[in-house]
Amino acid sequence: MTKARTAMVIGGGIAGPVTAIALRRAGITATVYEAYDRQADGIGGELMLAPNGMAALAAAGIADEVAAAGVPTPRMVMETGRGKRLGQFEDLPGLPTSHTFTRARLYRALTDATAAAGVPVEYGKRLTTYVDHGDRVTATFADGSTAEADVLIGADGIRSTVRGLLDPAAPQPRYSGLVGLGGWSRGHGLPSTGGAMHLAFGRKAFFGYRIGDDGEAGWFANVPSARMLTAAQANETPAAEWLRQLRELFTADTLPALRLLDRVDPGELVIVGGLQDMPPVPVWHRGRVALVGDAAHAMTPSSGQGASLSIESSVELARALRDLPVEQAFTSYEGLRRARVERVAARTARVNNDKAPGPVGRILRDLLFPLAMRSFYDQEKMFGWLHRYTVDWATPAGTAAAAPRS
Repeated sequence: MTKARTAMVIGGGIAGPVTAIALRRAGITATVYEAYDRQADGIGGELMLAPNGMAALAAAGIADEVAAAGVPTPRMVMETGRGKRLGQFEDLPGLPTSHTFTRARLYRALTDATAAAGVPVEYGKRLTTYVDHGDRVTATFADGSTAEADVLIGADGIRSTVRGLLDPAAPQPRYSGLVGLGGWSRGHGLPSTGGAMHLAFGRKAFFGYRIGDDGEAGWFANVPSARMLTAAQANETPAAEWLRQLRELFTADTLPALRLLDRVDPGELVIVGGLQDMPPVPVWHRGRVALVGDAAHAMTPSSGQGASLSIESSVELARALRDLPVEQAFTSYEGLRRARVERVAARTARVNNDKAPGPVGRILRDLLFPLAMRSFYDQEKMFGWLHRYTVDWATPAGTAAAAPRS
């Protein structure tokens, strides 16, 4: 196969725009096709980009403008529901600072960067099928229109249409046992957390919060639930009822959860539903079609890495397509990414279990975690491999020197 000169990117969330921008930087003409008929302004809660995610944005040439849409968040504080500090993690020295974003502001920053890069975005283009002709790919959309390019990239999320077409036997998303909710709180009278994200293991649920210098707090809760609820099913319960249930879950804790929840506008409550990830996806590419981001390796929010890993993969895929014939590029890309993302996924599954232990497990966790931090903790060993990953954009893909630095 020859090198790609044109690309269709299916999906306009996070991975899609970054992939298209990086492809454009690599000299490949890319167009984004988004299923929804309009931009997703104002949708979603908060998310964090870790140092490796910010570094990958720099490799794509858009770090500064994206960072301006977020809030620097250089540390995380782990604590129990009774306020006992379990440990604190700082960004490693020499790395970009972690940033927290509302999903809406991150989406807007990426939309603006896509436009600045000259990448067209077509809305209302829900993919129904594609045909790989061997030298090009033709996509057909639900409105009857078609498009054609040298390659097709599926950046269409955890419920990827491209993944199902690429491999009808692909696994389905996997439920974590947790339901996610979140939102914002104002007028609560609590002090700023000074750039820290607090992550608290409550007695009955997990609570995360960050309070800015302006007094606005972003928060989220992970609630154990044996029943998997889709977003639609979770939204059948009124927001006021969800807030009542959350207050009940955190009543026995000394966290600021109740003060924050008391100042939440029910109209702004973000009801995510059951948190899911993807089991290992056997087929990432075939012919002139490949998967990127959540379509290939979706994580639950517990990873703290879902968006960052998607951005890494987007830039690595673009670099490979810049330098190698299509089939070799896709193979090189998967070789760089699969082991890393599956390692993060396995680690995240353990974190999800820690968020919903039984009474004995909770006691052991709260006793042993501080001891482990004092006796064995080495932040570089724990996070260096994860946060020091660097996409070496200047080095040609497929060479020994092109392996990522971490």
